[in-house]
Amino acid sequence: MQFDSGADSNSNGVLETSEITDTKFVCEPFTGPAETDLIGNTRNNTWFSDAEAKIASATAPNLTRGAAKNVILFVGDGMGISTVTAARILAGQLNGELGEDHNLSFDLFPYSGLAKTYNVDAQTPDSAGTMTALMSGVKTDAGVIGVNENIVRGDCSTVAGNELVTALELAEIAGKSTGILSTARITHATPAATYAKSADRDWEDDGDMPAAAKDAGCEDIASQLINFKANLEARIGGVTVDGVDVVMGGGRRSFLPKDAAFNSPDAVSSVEGDRTDGRDLTAEWQALNPTGSYIFDKAGFNALNTETTTKVLGLFNESHMQYEADRKNDVAGEPSLRDMTGKAIEILNKNSEGFFLMVEAGRIDHAHHAGNAYNALTDAVELSEAVAKAVELTNSDETLIIVTADHSHVFTIAGYPKRGNPILGTVVDIGSTSPSLAADGMPYTTVGYTNGLGFRDLGDETDADEGYNSAIDAGRQDLLLVDTQSPGFHQEALVPLGSETHAGEDVGVYAKGPGAALVSGTNEQNVIFHVMNYAADLANKANSKQVAP
Repeated sequence: MQFDSGADSNSNGVLETSEITDTKFVCEPFTGPAETDLIGNTRNNTWFSDAEAKIASATAPNLTRGAAKNVILFVGDGMGISTVTAARILAGQLNGELGEDHNLSFDLFPYSGLAKTYNVDAQTPDSAGTMTALMSGVKTDAGVIGVNENIVRGDCSTVAGNELVTALELAEIAGKSTGILSTARITHATPAATYAKSADRDWEDDGDMPAAAKDAGCEDIASQLINFKANLEARIGGVTVDGVDVVMGGGRRSFLPKDAAFNSPDAVSSVEGDRTDGRDLTAEWQALNPTGSYIFDKAGFNALNTETTTKVLGLFNESHMQYEADRKNDVAGEPSLRDMTGKAIEILNKNSEGFFLMVEAGRIDHAHHAGNAYNALTDAVELSEAVAKAVELTNSDETLIIVTADHSHVFTIAGYPKRGNPILGTVVDIGSTSPSLAADGMPYTTVGYTNGLGFRDLGDETDADEGYNSAIDAGRQDLLLVDTQSPGFHQEALVPLGSETHAGEDVGVYAKGPGAALVSGTNEQNVIFHVMNYAADLANKANSKQVAP
């Protein structure tokens, strides 16, 4: 089997890497004719001089195939453009600034573009289809993982022959170290798309699968993670891999038997596990990795020695990890996304061949679904911190870092609030000190949702999911005496739904390091895989490792 390493382009010709050359350019500030400077009266303006300095500092891109030793892909699940903007403002305001001119860490990356997020069969996408595009270079249907559009969702007999090869798998075959981090369940759609092939994103463990699928021999997603090495070597003859080196996130329930005897010390449910086959996948992982570390709490995480550790499986919650704002309330403690990113890089960076790491801020999406901007933005800010940590620990000359989203949400920034108005507050117009009133005589917030559960006033509650415990309350509310900046405030929604939905517009892509200059313009989402493949020459290096039968 040969990987497609030479045609880094989609059917629309969005990216033709065969035509890429080592283009050089130099930007210099405009000085004007010797006798006069037509814009001289603006040069003392800081807006002008700061922008001029940015352009003048631009450097030539590195577009040499294979120049990236390491690749890190950050995915803010549900982090659309409006979320990035609002998170940027919130981060600045938390630092005592006005906020609008603040920058998240990846705002400062030298290259950016847009990605179209639709699935093959859906105008507004889901995470399974979008992450499959990001990881494999092929767009596919909603709800399926690691397979192309030729399969039928829910019919596992259609999977064989339609499996796709992911960037993480190519990196494994090429001899690189690999890692998967998520604040969601590690079996959830986004992280699963790095390693699994499934006719349905919901088949996280065997207890989630229909009898027909199990009788047909289909394997659940959690089991596929544990059997990653064996499955990959069986599917692609002539290759040898050592398995994913660092896995950290939530989702412990899919790895444990449905038996209270297997509960973890911090189990919240009376029976933590969901598996009906009696398998303890954490024990199976340990048997396959006898020198590896299985951890489930903050103490275990803190005890990791990154100098000596080579394999880690960290499952910090039976379901999703806590929201960043709620993390302090976890029973046994959980590491932050920033801290997981730092430790993962320190472990993976010991490989002279380099590494591939995928980092997902999964709970941005969940907070939006719950209609709670506070938690969505707080988790987006934490993603920015994780990106900053990655920049700190890596060499920009050899590491490509891409930050993007799988899709967006129906989250809006509206009204005409004055500069520095609290992003989570009610709208106060320029020159005013009182909330602006809508035509119904009531104040309204700057941020809101087109659909969803609607208004909740839960005060200091930092768990956005508590909003699901109340009836839908869409439409207008009198917010005059409500603290809209509190963690437990859930914004108003126009259309009543049991959960807020994804949106269909393009998302941002931000990049730095070798190959980053390929990120520009508006692209099909699957092009991002091709950028990573070109930058690290993954397919060619993987092909070179194959042993002829």
